[in-house]
Amino acid sequence: MLDSAVSWMNARGNTEQWGTIPYSRRAGGPERVERYTTEDDPYIAELDGTSVGALMLDSGPSPQMPIAPAWEPERYVRLLVSDRRYAGRGIGAALLAHAAEETRRAGVDLLRVDCWAGGGGELVAFYERNGFTPTERFLSDSWPGQVLARRVG
Repeated sequence: MLDSAVSWMNARGNTEQWGTIPYSRRAGGPERVERYTTEDDPYIAELDGTSVGALMLDSGPSPQMPIAPAWEPERYVRLLVSDRRYAGRGIGAALLAHAAEETRRAGVDLLRVDCWAGGGGELVAFYERNGFTPTERFLSDSWPGQVLARRVG
């Protein structure tokens, strides 16, 4: 899914968000996916037995990003990706709703995510449509990012 997401973005002229190298061929890419599935809480969306989306939840932002942990317990969306062949079916929204429910079930009130804030801001707008509010902006090298938060309690 990550490789096809890179291809899909590149085909639309977006080479800045995740670059141009397939995720599986990036230095450290496969190892990062392995960490996501062993260290985070992975959730896979399926449609008729086919994996169509993935969400990884953690207890805070990636230590590789210039984002401070919250001053209260939080759950953090470390990865959200969907198979672009199933675009428009609400897979990302369903996974975010599941993340909110898992956060609530854990007795935590704060769910946060960070995303690419470049381009026309479409990704930030996606998270806003799903109940998140922009908080802080940041730069990771030259990559513009936005942290968003959602209260779920």
